[in-house]
Amino acid sequence: MFKIFLETERLILREFTEGDADNLFALDSNPEIIRWGNGGNTINYEIIKNQSLPKMMKYYEKYDCYGIWAAIERASNNFIGWFHFYPATENKFAVELGIVADDEIALGYRLYPDKWGKGYAIEGSQKLVSKGFKEWGVQKVASWTLADNQRSIRVMEKVGLKFEKEFLFTDTQLPNLTKTERKAVKYILNKENYLN
Repeated sequence: MFKIFLETERLILREFTEGDADNLFALDSNPEIIRWGNGGNTINYEIIKNQSLPKMMKYYEKYDCYGIWAAIERASNNFIGWFHFYPATENKFAVELGIVADDEIALGYRLYPDKWGKGYAIEGSQKLVSKGFKEWGVQKVASWTLADNQRSIRVMEKVGLKFEKEFLFTDTQLPNLTKTERKAVKYILNKENYLN
C-alpha cells in the first residue's frame, strides 16, 4: 500500500516504495529527461534500485515534511514523475558549489515530457511551497536548473521564485556538457515575500 503525502486537484504525491525502481529507471532513461535532468549521464538500473531509490526512501524516516515523492496523475492513475522538497544542504552538487544556505528548502520536479506544458509542475510546486510556508516553518525556498532549461525556469517564476544568481556546474558533475551548457541559474522565494 502506498502512503499518500499530499494531493492537488490533478495530482497525488505519494511515498516511493521498493517497487518503484522500474518507474524511476523508465523516467530517467527518457532522452529529454537525460538532457535536462542529469546532463546526459547514462542511467544504470542497479544504481537506481540499490542506491537512488533507497536514498529517496530514507527521507521519510528522517523528515516529516520533506522528501521526494512519486507524482501520480489522478485522471490515469499513472506514475508521471516526481517532486522534491527537502533541505537544500542535502543536495551534494549544490553543497560542493557553495550555492545553498542552511535555511533553504530545495524545490524540484521531474516529469515525463508528454506532461510538460500541462501545468502539473506548477500545480505540485505551488502546493509544496504553500504548505512549506504556511504549515512547515519554511523560511526560504530555492530551486535551480540549467540556464537553457526555459521550461523549468518558467515554472519557478510562476510559483513566485525570483532570480538570485548564475553559477556553473563543474565538468566532473556534468561531464557530458560543454562549459556553456553547464551554466545554471538559482531562484529563491522568501516567506515574507510569499505571504505579502
